[in-house]
Amino acid sequence: MSELEIHHETGHAPDRDGQRIGVLAAMLAVALAIMTIASHRTHTAAIMHKSSANDEWSHYQSTRVKFHNLELGENLLEVLEAKSGAAEKMHASYEGQKKKYEEQSLEIQNQARGLEAAADVDEHRALRYDIGEGLIEIGLVLTSLYFLSKKKLFPVVGLAAAATGIVVAATGLL
Repeated sequence: MSELEIHHETGHAPDRDGQRIGVLAAMLAVALAIMTIASHRTHTAAIMHKSSANDEWSHYQSTRVKFHNLELGENLLEVLEAKSGAAEKMHASYEGQKKKYEEQSLEIQNQARGLEAAADVDEHRALRYDIGEGLIEIGLVLTSLYFLSKKKLFPVVGLAAAATGIVVAATGLL
């Protein structure tokens, strides 16, 4: 069975910059994970609001169909020139139901518009999170290039990109 040898290099000073940049890269990775989760959750919220708005618009349409059916019933009573007590009772019932459906349709319409507005707000926030996520990801990659090149310009530019991403993402909270 072969033994595992651990070689310790002596005579070399530890790379303090590399350690700091490694910690920076780890912090950027954590920020990226947080931003990714926030982005996905916000996209999900937008989809849920949009789906609920679509449900409300379907409810609105069914209410309008009922309203128009009552109008059709009234038109039939007029065309048939129904004047009996039962016809008058039916006509009065139709009027009451039409009023109810008219009020309901306005209420449902307002709810649907409110849900659409909430979806628009969520989509705006999600876009900000997506842009922030992309910039943090770019920052992480640029920062990591230090380990290949040992050039300090990469972490500086990477940190600038990540900081910009965090600022852009923070505007999604407004």
